Amino acid sequence: MGCGITSGLKLNTLKKMAEKKKDKSEETFEVMDMVEYAKKQRWWNKIFGKNSGPVAEKYDVATQLAIGGVSGWCAGYLFQKVGKLAASAVGGGFFLLQIANHTGYIKVDWKRVERDVNKAKKQLKLNTEKPSKEVRTKVDEVQTFVKKNIVLTGGFAGGFLLGLAS
Repeated sequence: MGCGITSGLKLNTLKKMAEKKKDKSEETFEVMDMVEYAKKQRWWNKIFGKNSGPVAEKYDVATQLAIGGVSGWCAGYLFQKVGKLAASAVGGGFFLLQIANHTGYIKVDWKRVERDVNKAKKQLKLNTEKPSKEVRTKVDEVQTFVKKNIVLTGGFAGGFLLGLAS
């Protein structure tokens, strides 16, 4: 008796599934332009999924400040250490070049250096009149991120300055 009820239920379920399949074959679907859809998606949604929206939507103010402050301090501390190393390397390089120049190991054509520097200045003046479209787009993206995550950004800025000072 139990077997008959179970097989009857299975048969009814199979009939309903077959009816649904018939209904689905008659459905119409909207055609999406994937290029436009991709342009509307944020880059972090493409990488991390839909649950990765702005931090302001997910965490309270104290958590945002803590995350921003700690990450800012780490970035500032690393920036300070790498900056010192880079400044030492560049300064040491100039120092060695001056020693080599005064001892006669190398001969610098200062007129050529001046001519090349002036040429580079002219090229920079021509290229700085109007920023490129990519630069404007990135600046707009950064401004939007800062506006949406102002607490996190403020914590990061404060932490960055503390990291530079430590």
